[in-house]
Amino acid sequence: MSSIKEIQEEIVEEFSVYDDWMDKYNYLIELGRELPPIDPKYKDDDHLIEGCTSKVWLHAGLDEEGRMVLTADSDAIITRGIIALLIRVFSGHRPEEVRDADLSFLDRIGLKEHLSPTRANGLASMVKQIRMYAIALSAKNK
Repeated sequence: MSSIKEIQEEIVEEFSVYDDWMDKYNYLIELGRELPPIDPKYKDDDHLIEGCTSKVWLHAGLDEEGRMVLTADSDAIITRGIIALLIRVFSGHRPEEVRDADLSFLDRIGLKEHLSPTRANGLASMVKQIRMYAIALSAKNK
């Protein structure tokens, strides 16, 4: 399995193919369409991320090897693509790796600067929630 850093590098390369931000948005939408469905039982208020304008549900658990398994959904297509990116980076890694990961790839692909302020806040909320799950699961994993 690739490391978090290697996955981030792959994403930076994929985004560098596109010069135009409309093409990058279309790529994000495509990623969102490919996001595996979340179990409907997790589309509730307990799994809703606070701080997102659109609705984003996120569930985190551990597999038998103690690695995080993340599933999510959103009612907005761009947001769905953003959470799909984050799941690609983090799912399948140990909670400690997720908690401590450097997320400079978000700046390197230019995502933060091309999002509306409300979407940028939503992105920060998604990252914060994933890290909070990682901290909780890390404690559970010991």
